[in-house]
Parts: sequence; C-alpha cells; structure tokens
Amino acid sequence: MSAIRVMIVDDEELGRQRVRELLRGEEGFEVVAECGDGKTAVAQIEELRPELVFLDVQMPGMDGFQVLEALDPATQPVVVFITAFDEFAVKAFEANAVDYLLKPFYRPRFRAAVERARARVEQAKLKGLDRRILSLIEGVPAPRAADRFVVRQGARIYFVPSEEVDWLEGEGNYVRLHSGGKSHLIRSMIGNLVERLDPQRFVRVHRSVIVNVEAIKEVQVFGRGTYVLVLRDGHKLRSSATFRAAVEALISDAA
Repeated sequence: MSAIRVMIVDDEELGRQRVRELLRGEEGFEVVAECGDGKTAVAQIEELRPELVFLDVQMPGMDGFQVLEALDPATQPVVVFITAFDEFAVKAFEANAVDYLLKPFYRPRFRAAVERARARVEQAKLKGLDRRILSLIEGVPAPRAADRFVVRQGARIYFVPSEEVDWLEGEGNYVRLHSGGKSHLIRSMIGNLVERLDPQRFVRVHRSVIVNVEAIKEVQVFGRGTYVLVLRDGHKLRSSATFRAAVEALISDAA
C-alpha cells in the first residue's frame, strides 16, 4: 500500500521540524511539502493534493480555519490541527478535524493523532474504491420513508433495517447510527435524514439526536423543558428545550 502523502503547515520552523521528526518514527507516511503561511498552504494543497495535513491554527495573513474555508470541500484532505492555544478546540472539531494537538506535544499523543488520521485516510480511500457501487445503490429510487441504512465497513457494504436502529447522532457531515450496541458512521447531515425517516417511528429530541420511539424504555423529567430518555439498552439521552414539544407529544401519545 502506498504511503500517505503528508503536508506540514506551520509558521514556525521549529513547529514543522517537530512534526517532521515525529513522523519519521511512524510507518507509511511521506512528507510531500511544508510551508509557513496560509496562502501558500492553499496553493500547495490544491496542487499537490496531500491526503493528510498538519495545520497550524494561528498564522499570519490567513489562519488554519480560513485555509480550510478556501478549499473545495469535496477534495479537502484529512486535517490534524496543531496550536499552542486550547481555545480553538471546539471550532477545530466543528471543522471536522480528525484531531487537535496542543503544543508542546510528545510522541504518545502524536501517535494517537496519527492513528486517527490513518484510519480517516483509509476510510476516504475505500470510499473512492466503492463509489461506483454506492452510486448504483443510491440510484435506486428511495421509498417515502427510509426503511434501511447503507453502512460501509471496510470493503463491505450492507444494510441496517430502520427498526433495528436505536438512535442517531449527528457528527458534523456524518451521522453515527447506534444499533444493538454497535455504532456505524454514515455520510449524511442529520437534518437531511429527518425528512427521510418515518415520523411515526423516529422523533428528533435534540439538534443532533434522533431516537427510535420503540427503543425508549423510560422518560424522566430533567427540568426547564428538557427530559432524559432511557433506552432499552440502558443508554440515556438528554433532550433539548427546543424539541420539548416533540417529547411531550410522544408522552401524550403513549398515555
């Protein structure tokens, strides 16, 4: 298998050197470019198409988040943010970064980030390999309500019936599907799924959570218009006040 193509973007030479040195201790990576500012980073990413970018947050002229915004979302590389400041962590994960390294970082923490990045890159490669198969599947006219989910696991593509899904959780541009104690990541925005799900079976209880009503064992009042939903597997989900009416309608229907 070919090495993962890596680009290092940091306005400090010592920062780039640290990443470069640590990468030498990891198998399967090739540094194809380095640069010290955002504008150059955008140009080189578009030209060289690295699969993984270690990207500094704060740089002169254009910061790391602006670099990502300037790239075509369809061809964005996997990103690990590196910075000396921890206040950008939430924003980094909202940008779908695979990890966030806080300087100074050492080999154990760096290795954990590298392994997450490796898994994400391999996932992207598999997506490219089976794109033609998925296009055939997605080309089949969908029923009014989704009765099954297409799940990819390595080179396998299989289906999970909707009635076996306990709950769904939004993760940026993906949705994590929980079923029978297992979870699967599918490519979809949670808002897009709402329109495809049977409203008699699924209810949205939070901006990022949809639950199968058949999976709910108990509803507990949490306060201020919020509830805790206890599922049949013991998992607890907290609703938000925004979706209070949906939960209360569920309780009313069950009465």
